[in-house]
Amino acid sequence: MFTKILIANRGEIACRVIATAKKMGIATVAVYSEADKEARHVQLADESVLLGPAPSRESYLVADKIIAAAKATGAQAIHPGYGFLSENEAFAKRCEDEGIAFIGPRHFSIAAMGDKIASKKLANEAKVNTIPGWNDAIESAERAVEIARDIGYPVMIKASAGGGGKGLRVAFNDKEALEGFTACQNEARNSFGDDRIFIEKFVQEPRHIEIQVLGDSHGNVIYLNERECSIQRRHQKVIEEAPSPFISEATRKAMGEQAVALAKAVKYQSAGTVEFVVGKDQDFYFLEMNTRLQVEHPVTECITGVDLVELMIRVAAGEKLPLTQAQVQRNGWAIECRINAEDPFRNFLPSTGRLVRFNPPQQTMHQANTANLYGVRVDTGVQDGGEIPMFYDSMIAKLIVHGSDRNDAIAKMREALNAFVIRGISSNIPFQAALLAHPKFVAGDFNTGFIAEHYAQGFRAEDVPHDDPDFLVALAAFVRRKSRERAAGLSGQLPGYGVKVGHDYTVISLATDGAHRYTPVHVDEVVGETGAAQVLVSGKRYQISSPSRLNDVVITGECNGKAFTAQMERGSKKNPLALVVQHNGTRLETMVVSPRMAELHALMPFKAPADMSRYVLSPMPGLLVDVAVQPGQKVQAGERVAVIEAMKMENVLFAAADGIVGKVLASKGESLVVDQPIVEFE
Repeated sequence: MFTKILIANRGEIACRVIATAKKMGIATVAVYSEADKEARHVQLADESVLLGPAPSRESYLVADKIIAAAKATGAQAIHPGYGFLSENEAFAKRCEDEGIAFIGPRHFSIAAMGDKIASKKLANEAKVNTIPGWNDAIESAERAVEIARDIGYPVMIKASAGGGGKGLRVAFNDKEALEGFTACQNEARNSFGDDRIFIEKFVQEPRHIEIQVLGDSHGNVIYLNERECSIQRRHQKVIEEAPSPFISEATRKAMGEQAVALAKAVKYQSAGTVEFVVGKDQDFYFLEMNTRLQVEHPVTECITGVDLVELMIRVAAGEKLPLTQAQVQRNGWAIECRINAEDPFRNFLPSTGRLVRFNPPQQTMHQANTANLYGVRVDTGVQDGGEIPMFYDSMIAKLIVHGSDRNDAIAKMREALNAFVIRGISSNIPFQAALLAHPKFVAGDFNTGFIAEHYAQGFRAEDVPHDDPDFLVALAAFVRRKSRERAAGLSGQLPGYGVKVGHDYTVISLATDGAHRYTPVHVDEVVGETGAAQVLVSGKRYQISSPSRLNDVVITGECNGKAFTAQMERGSKKNPLALVVQHNGTRLETMVVSPRMAELHALMPFKAPADMSRYVLSPMPGLLVDVAVQPGQKVQAGERVAVIEAMKMENVLFAAADGIVGKVLASKGESLVVDQPIVEFE
């Protein structure tokens, strides 16, 4: 076994590998860029080596520097994590040539699966289902019908040079195939000057389901069940779970056996994932193989009780797999939510900056400890007060729960999200909460088009309907009443000026457009019980008790006998007197006042926000890489004005209307904050 390994990665995956190495008694070496010198993975490792400047191409992607760091520190093996050099065939071979063990598959396995055409050919030879199709140009409509019949309806008729929806038809019968072929050919000829057409099987209501495989250098390969990864936004996974709520035992077995056959065909040694697209009738077809550890590996660890990172290290050291296929377990249900630094209410634009507060829910499961399951686990590479840099991807953390069944896992995840405190940057927690509450997700009725279908117009605050909005009002009144009780108990108050607790309040739900909602509430203490009260809202009674302190951000307790977790903060950006309640993805900004004060508040004039229509504002924090206009320049609507870069994303800003540039307020190379003006029009 190795005595020291180097982790050629950063963030949460580097921290994850360090956890297992520590358990195994292996010393660790972290590598880092200048942007990551204070990062959590650097602090957790036994040693660390600076690679270079912040951009990946000058640090984490420079193989020479990583090999040099391994040699200088005496590391016998390198774990590449995922991303960066993890699927780089040349890097894997270089490690082998330098006498350093690569904790991953052999370079020839990476090469075989990295080429889409070659991998499909290999899959066919290994008798793995691939999407049936006719990849040569088809000469006539009649021949197209023959091919469609052979493949089996429905089929997709596609132009070889197609794009933008042109030259694409789905046919469910001979008539549609005949007409579709002719229409596609004409469209393709007119749009692209190329009328070559091919046909492949159309997978209806496709799901993205992947099989985790594990192989050793002794020829043993097993599969560790499947992961359901269909909840995706723009081909990026958002929620993953294991097992899948969709496939049958027979399909699971067939997919698993085909994945093992493919892994054996490429002499696979390590953890890897075979991805399939699965149709509504459980017909499944090979997509690709990921020759590395996956982001979502923890859900497999939960249901199988296996530490995948440990087995990767053991296999790389030449050990045999410690378990057979018959010993692979499937216990309970696990779900993972990717917590990203992005603003869901601004079309998921990246959000970088300092984590003013980062307080994940209490962990009851831990990385590298698969003996202690059925709880909550947080995999992260950041900490309170840390910085989310603009140079890398947007994932802050992975929140993983393990429940006895799917409904239990969903309930645990919703409570864990309620307790996850992130301040200073925006996160996608409200979006995750909305997905978990969606009736179709709860029913397991979804496919890869789920987010595009249900959130076609983007994500808005009203897309998170709370199942009991009056509970938020009651909770605000409860916290305000408790703070008044404490204030009334302070000694030394002047006679006649003491704080009066009172029973009647009005909760003002503040709205940005001035259309505030005024809700009268009545609060009674519960005799003999501290930290408890009865709140009457709109004829409904809420009996709330909580052991939390008044200055706690996360409040736990019971309401009408049911446990709850919510977040409560005093003051907001706009109103220092506000009480802000967050629960199940809904955020409510309130003021809890006396009925008379509410009457006076209703008379206050509404101050409209400043008109910023003359400005081009930065929609996200990032680096201004280009300003395409100059003062005095005439600009037409839709014309490019500036380019901002953050977290591997380039965002081009366009003029919303015709106009003349008055001033350029930010210069190229400047770091921008959200809503910072870049250009002002006359």
